Amino acid sequence: MKLYGYFRSSAAYRVRIALNLKGIAADQAAVHLVKPDPLPAFRREINPQGLLPALDSEDGLLVQSVAIMEYLEERYREPPLLPQGFAERAYVRAAAQLIACDIHPLANLRVLRYLKRELDHDQAEIDAWYRHWVEDGLGRLEAFVVASGRSGRFLYGDAPTIADCCLVPQLFNARRLACAIDAFPTLLAIDANCAEMPAFQQAHPSVQPDAE
Repeated sequence: MKLYGYFRSSAAYRVRIALNLKGIAADQAAVHLVKPDPLPAFRREINPQGLLPALDSEDGLLVQSVAIMEYLEERYREPPLLPQGFAERAYVRAAAQLIACDIHPLANLRVLRYLKRELDHDQAEIDAWYRHWVEDGLGRLEAFVVASGRSGRFLYGDAPTIADCCLVPQLFNARRLACAIDAFPTLLAIDANCAEMPAFQQAHPSVQPDAE
């Protein structure tokens, strides 16, 4: 397998965690999201979406981080990243999608660039936009998890799931951009538990080959 990603891409970070939890080795192919040249070549030669991550698997090229994690779950059953039970799986998927579908798109690099280049917002306004939507989304996720009564050491019980694969990168970025996250004690406690696991440690942006 080959994973096309970028060390600070939260979506690629999710997939790195999932691969590590499954014990699946994948070659890392860095695609720089900031420099002008690598992304057009990646779009032209690998993924017409031009989005990261992309996983070159034995079943072909896979795109979109949550879809890739679902593929890994179905293709490689152990250890499971989804719990047993229809309602339980729906809860985990909902927690993952609160991050991947509600928080991440509003704070994506493409959106932030549009605010600057096309709408002429200054950096302070862009940072305020980012912090608002990330803090708003994390607040909704905290409330959802607490109300569910399903969390333990992780977002569901005492084993990591695809939801935790989404949570950790989002909190990494929230800290990096100085979001106020102290109001989310449940999420922070789960994040600390994840940080104790080698699968999460080895996926951290700071230890990726392309980290700079």
